[in-house]
Amino acid sequence: MPYIPRRGRPGLLGLAARTAVVTGTATAVSNGMATRRQSRAQAEYEQTQYELAQQQAVRAMSTPAPAAPVDLVAELQKLGDLKSQGLLSDAEFQAAKARLLS
Repeated sequence: MPYIPRRGRPGLLGLAARTAVVTGTATAVSNGMATRRQSRAQAEYEQTQYELAQQQAVRAMSTPAPAAPVDLVAELQKLGDLKSQGLLSDAEFQAAKARLLS
């Protein structure tokens, strides 16, 4: 008997095959979209982390180092020595002393 192609609605096997193709295509598209979404989210996270690191570096560079504490007793002794050597007048000594103590 010769093969006669069937016309009209597909049979059960054809319907199952078409459903499998549609399902496979939908799954592939969905997975591709999820992968792209995840890649985009990862790139945004990395960009944010990079910008935060840059801001911290700028802050660290712009923050002045704390001034070394001044040893008041030693500085006053130096001023007293300069005055006793005659290198500072009374007015200069008093002004320098006032500057240190303020």
